Amino acid sequence: MKLSFLHSKVHRVVVTAADPDYEGSLTLDRTLMDAAGMAPYQRIEVYNVSRGTRLSTYLIEGPAGQGDCCLNGAAAHLVEVGDRVIIAAYCELEPDEVGRHRPRLVLVGADNRDFSVRAGETAFTRT
Repeated sequence: MKLSFLHSKVHRVVVTAADPDYEGSLTLDRTLMDAAGMAPYQRIEVYNVSRGTRLSTYLIEGPAGQGDCCLNGAAAHLVEVGDRVIIAAYCELEPDEVGRHRPRLVLVGADNRDFSVRAGETAFTRT
């Protein structure tokens, strides 16, 4: 039996655009995707810290180093430019893998270009 666990999250990234006419998804700066270990077309959950809304979609790779975070399609109606969101990806683990699993946390600065990465047991503790 597989269990679902947090794989990684990009924490408090700023929404830079919202395009309801695009087919769907979330376009994210490739640098942030790499830092979080996320891949294009991977299913993600988006938690809007500014509004309290949540949605499911998938990732599309944006240009590296630009700081892009664009919600597309129907998801664009649930955000405003300037909102802070959390982007979370999950993984499926066998019970014997759970003890070794260490999720990754990417803490994003105001411009979506500065960030730090935490992993391991202290990644999600308040400091």
